[in-house]
Amino acid sequence: MNTDPTRNQSFYDLTDLNSLRQDALKSTGDANASEEALRKAAQQFESIFTQMMLSSMRKANEVLEDKDSPFNSSSVKFYRDMHDQQMSMQLSSEGSLGLADLIVQQLSPNRDGYMPSSVLRTGAELQSDRIANGEVNQAKVEQQPKVEESVSSDVRFDNPESFISQLWEHAQSAAAKIGLNPAVMVAQAALETGWGKHIIARQDGESSFNLFNIKADKRWQGSSASKMTLEFEQGLPVKKQANFRAYDSLKDSINDYVDFLQSNPRYQQALAKTDNPDQYLDALQQAGYATDPDYAEKIKRVLGRGEFQSMLSASVHQGVN
Repeated sequence: MNTDPTRNQSFYDLTDLNSLRQDALKSTGDANASEEALRKAAQQFESIFTQMMLSSMRKANEVLEDKDSPFNSSSVKFYRDMHDQQMSMQLSSEGSLGLADLIVQQLSPNRDGYMPSSVLRTGAELQSDRIANGEVNQAKVEQQPKVEESVSSDVRFDNPESFISQLWEHAQSAAAKIGLNPAVMVAQAALETGWGKHIIARQDGESSFNLFNIKADKRWQGSSASKMTLEFEQGLPVKKQANFRAYDSLKDSINDYVDFLQSNPRYQQALAKTDNPDQYLDALQQAGYATDPDYAEKIKRVLGRGEFQSMLSASVHQGVN
């Protein structure tokens, strides 16, 4: 016997929407409850989409109908629309179209290989993640037109190798201050900027050199650059305009990253774990460095890539020579 409550819902039952809202509030911090609330919302969306599709089909068919036909009266259309609306909810609850499943698959934080932020992120931000995670070939990306957030011509990274080589010496020096493996710092910068392809630009088009997307809060007395960004609030992605710190060089950005961590009490636990990259990154995320729930895991994946390790070895070898 199927006890799925969605099968007994009515399209005209307004309490369903309030129920979705309550489920979303209750699911905060509970992964299983969060996914259940997400599925209900996804089914509601599929139902609305299906109803719109049926309505469009009905309107297209009205052109061919006989205007004098008794089946073309307003009363018949009224009850027909009611039937379509209820049927759309029924189809959604049974997963007939599969749209709700796709939405859950894309948005759920419990699914491997899918990032919640990827659904609503801008093209540049999404491309940055894909490059950093090895999902997109860097050579193919370089052939595509540059986007607005792309770094200006005063600093250029032709490929991941050049990104690592230009950052490595500065990262070594800065990472030594906190006992961190400089590779972790480079991997984080790679994720934040898509291997340097999407460093935030100032209003005049020049580079902000902000490798770690550190925001310009009240404590920051230097220059800044504004950009539309994506934040997670109660597990939901929200677009916001934010100001970010702007530097005169890549070296300044890397040094300020260390200063930023050391001057913030909330990052002290992370700084106490710099000898263990995984624990450091987990603590960094838990302290609120980024709102992306998969932030630490993404950096770990960059660190674990064989290509990244090979490029690091090459950069270290060149530095020794």
